[in-house]
Amino acid sequence: MSVHSRSSRHHRRRITLMQMERVKNWHIAQCGRHPAERQIWEAVMTLWVMGWIGWLPAYAFEAPWAYPLCLLGILAPRLYVGWRAGAHETRRLRCDWLDQVS
Repeated sequence: MSVHSRSSRHHRRRITLMQMERVKNWHIAQCGRHPAERQIWEAVMTLWVMGWIGWLPAYAFEAPWAYPLCLLGILAPRLYVGWRAGAHETRRLRCDWLDQVS
């Protein structure tokens, strides 16, 4: 399977909890070699949790301005993986953990 077809799938597919855990475990194992990668992934996961937790208070407190922010947080892992897959495909940025989400 070519890199192009693999990375194209990352743009469209949902990221499962198991795949997110595999990426997290990869980052933990590689933290000495890729500390910035791990910090970025932790930030993405923080946004994801904030998005899932924040939608109910946003609804309860009638804050519709927060809905797009919550949705963006919920979609953060998918958007980040899609961006990294695209950058890897065009050889702008190497991404060794992409196999963890396929």
